[in-house]
Amino acid sequence: MKINFLGAAQAVTGSCYILETGGHRFSIDCGMHQGNKDIEQRNLNMDNYRPASLDFVLATHAHIDHIGLLPRLVGAGFKGKIYATPPTLDLMKILLLDSAHIQEMEAEQRARRAARKGKGSPTPPATERRGKAAPAAAYPPVERRAAMMEQPLYTTQDALATFPLLQAVEYDTPFEPAPGIRVTYRDAGHILGSAFVEVEYVEDGKPTKILFSGDLGRPNQLILRDPSTGGRADYLFMESTYGDRDHKSTETSRQELAEAIAYSYKNHEKVIIPAFAVERTQQILYTLFLLREEGKLPADMPVFLDSPLAIQATQIFKMHQKYYDDDAKALLASGKDPLDLPNLRFSLSSEESRAINTMTGPAVVISASGMANAGRIRHHLRHNLWRKGASVVFCGYQGQGTPGRKIVDGAKHITIFGEEVSVAAKIFTIGGFSAHAGQAEILTWLKSFDGKNTKVILVHGEERALTTLSSLVKEQLGMEVHVPSYLEELTLEPGKAMVPVVDEAKAEPRIDWDFLLADSKNLFGEFQKRMEQAKTKPWVAQTEIRDRFLDLNRKMVEIISEL
Repeated sequence: MKINFLGAAQAVTGSCYILETGGHRFSIDCGMHQGNKDIEQRNLNMDNYRPASLDFVLATHAHIDHIGLLPRLVGAGFKGKIYATPPTLDLMKILLLDSAHIQEMEAEQRARRAARKGKGSPTPPATERRGKAAPAAAYPPVERRAAMMEQPLYTTQDALATFPLLQAVEYDTPFEPAPGIRVTYRDAGHILGSAFVEVEYVEDGKPTKILFSGDLGRPNQLILRDPSTGGRADYLFMESTYGDRDHKSTETSRQELAEAIAYSYKNHEKVIIPAFAVERTQQILYTLFLLREEGKLPADMPVFLDSPLAIQATQIFKMHQKYYDDDAKALLASGKDPLDLPNLRFSLSSEESRAINTMTGPAVVISASGMANAGRIRHHLRHNLWRKGASVVFCGYQGQGTPGRKIVDGAKHITIFGEEVSVAAKIFTIGGFSAHAGQAEILTWLKSFDGKNTKVILVHGEERALTTLSSLVKEQLGMEVHVPSYLEELTLEPGKAMVPVVDEAKAEPRIDWDFLLADSKNLFGEFQKRMEQAKTKPWVAQTEIRDRFLDLNRKMVEIISEL
């Protein structure tokens, strides 16, 4: 068995592991890379995926970092089945259509900006505009890359073309997507419909079982059943998002949210909650329902769900109530809906969204995205982040390089829509709402499996979490641990050492800091040479040059402070 790590290896986005065995080639997830510009450029290259040669895809759940590249995969020649649970398939459809719409809108915005600057937008081959991989020779590499960056990653048409390939599978029901490969989905308890995947096969006469955790959930979460436990695996691919820390309890987190509500209600300001449309939004609604039952959500404080996608997702949750946990089912049986509130208002249109920021008085605003790197939440932050009486509640993981991560890490200013915005609102980071297992929960789950012969491959985590969890798994469980890197190829053969191979130059191209520093020094020298000319310019022109130079200095101070 060979496994290629095309994402979520020493990172938390772009989940995609391609397996090859017995003449079959298939993928566990196919997620979108999210982060800074260099990370997101990984979404452009389909060469590593070789879509036309993939037999099928096993999707663990509906988050975009696990399914977001499926339309691009299909557009580039994939024709196999995409397997997932019924809730995941329904959520997948709305999420992929929303993602395609975002890709199209952002491409249009880039084209308009280029036009306003008088720059023509390069046009790639027609096949590449829809995600189909043209031969490399068909387009000059530099121009080809620039052209692709200007085009949508995929279109609504590409997303729709993905739907006929979707195939529903139920939990705990083994099936064979290809001869000799047996797959079973188990409840991961992460979001509605999420699964960890067991893959069984025979290679060289040796039966082998590999388990992929997907994103592992937590016990006692609202709405969801607890993750399934126990069993046996030769190799266990374990997510490690929170491998370096534990979460606060759900009760503590609920009281912290109540504190944020009380703070902003007293100051007649808003509580802004960046939340992922799927699961996190529904958890927040459920929590607000409980706070209202406890008398901690003022009756005259409106709650705005300002995300068409989250509104659709909430309706899908209500369609799949058989997957709820016993507590949620008991509430429904008593005539109460934990995802409904008398003061809940849905904002579907852009006009309704903008109206929230023109209204005065306290309110709770839930909007996507959860890392504040896209969607309507950016408008709400621009209007409220600088207000001292406002609250911003982060209730999920904030990836490196995202606005959410910068705010949580203590940034005094962030840039939103090209405008510098001061961070004066009270910032709450409430980890208890996380849908990912914390460190102790991961270890407890691992302990439920048989024997010390299981080899653990840690994925879906950043360096600190991976290092910490790796040490604990070795010390407490006596299991062998491997931490793969991006684009690594790992050979697995029971009874033998794991053999990793990675092209580091391809995975992480070297940054020539010496050249960059020398170039910056030369530019500054040229600037100094021209200062006499600057001093002869009219006073107003000099002030403009000075302000631009001060902007550069501020940027440099920000960079230095981060080192």
